[in-house]
Parts: sequence; structure tokens; C-alpha cells
Amino acid sequence: MKDTGEKITPIDPSRNLSDAIRDVKNAFADRDDVVVDLREAHRMRLELLAAELAPVFADVPADMDNFDFAVSSGLQPRLWIDAVSHVAMGRDRRTYRFLRDTRIGRVVLAESTDMKIVADQVTRYVAERVVERQRMMEGGVEHAASGMTRVAVAEAEPPLRAAQRGKAGSAFLSGLGLILAGALVGLAVSIVLFWDRLVAMKISF
Repeated sequence: MKDTGEKITPIDPSRNLSDAIRDVKNAFADRDDVVVDLREAHRMRLELLAAELAPVFADVPADMDNFDFAVSSGLQPRLWIDAVSHVAMGRDRRTYRFLRDTRIGRVVLAESTDMKIVADQVTRYVAERVVERQRMMEGGVEHAASGMTRVAVAEAEPPLRAAQRGKAGSAFLSGLGLILAGALVGLAVSIVLFWDRLVAMKISF
């Protein structure tokens, strides 16, 4: 076999798989640190908003348990107001976005880099929910029940009238039947009484 003259570069003894694995782990760790830092920054801003709204949350009636008022953990922290509304941070990490889930999709109730503007909108939202509940407790349910009663009575009236009309019609038919029966009886009696004369008249013809 001839020697081609090519030289094979020897492998560096210091380069091995364990070093490559360590480098990859360090890269992942750096990226995870960025994600964690971003999440913590979002959470910190939301906690500042929650502190701004703390007096509002404290004024909510104690018997209203449909509000949450808590900052959730996760990849995207959120300040939950109730089961369908929350505040999250925008992609720029500075914009507060007050969102609400509806039947037609998610809608933006407020969006601003000014924390106080979003806090005012959240305050108004909470106030609207409190007023709605108070109105329902004070009379909404009673009015609805009375309305249902009126509808039930209105729906019950036509069958009653129909029954009355049915009774009137039955009485009329009964009277007419009695008249016809009396007429037939009278006719029969007349025929019996005047039978001889009828026969005589027929013979005379």
C-alpha cells in the first residue's frame, strides 16, 4: 500500500463530549435566566399594580366571593380580577393590558404604559360588578319572579275563557236539543190525536 502523504490531524485531547454537554447546559441556563428574569419582571410590575389597587380590593363587600385579586405564577404572570378578567403585561414588558373573556372572544378593556390609567379602569370594572350584584339582591330577582307570575297568569287566562265558551256552547246545544225533542213529541201527539181525521181526509181524496 502506497503512502498518500496526507496527514490526519490528531484529536485534541481536551475536546470531548462532556465539555460539549457542559457548554450546551450553560447556554440553556443562560436562556432560562432570561426567561426567569422576564417572568419576574412581569410579576413585579403586576404586584405593583396590585398594591395600587389594594384599597379598592379591601372595600369590596366581604360576602362577594367572585373576585380573585391574586397574581398567578407561570410563564406569563397575571393579576386576576375575577374568573373572566385579568391584567397581563404586553410584549414590550411595559404595557399593562386589562383583558376580559366574553362569549365573542377576548376583549381589551384598557391598555396603557401608565399604571394609574389601568388601575382606574380596573376600579370602575369592580364597581360595576358590585352595583350589578346589589341591584340584583335588592330587586332584580323579585321583579323577575313577579314578571314570571304575570306571564303565568296571562297564559292561564285563555284556557279558562275557552272552557267558559265551551260550557256556553254546550248549554246552547242542550237547549236546542230539548226544543227539537219537544217539537217531535208534540208532532207525534198531534198525529195520534188527529189520525182518524187524516185517514178520513185521505179516503175522501
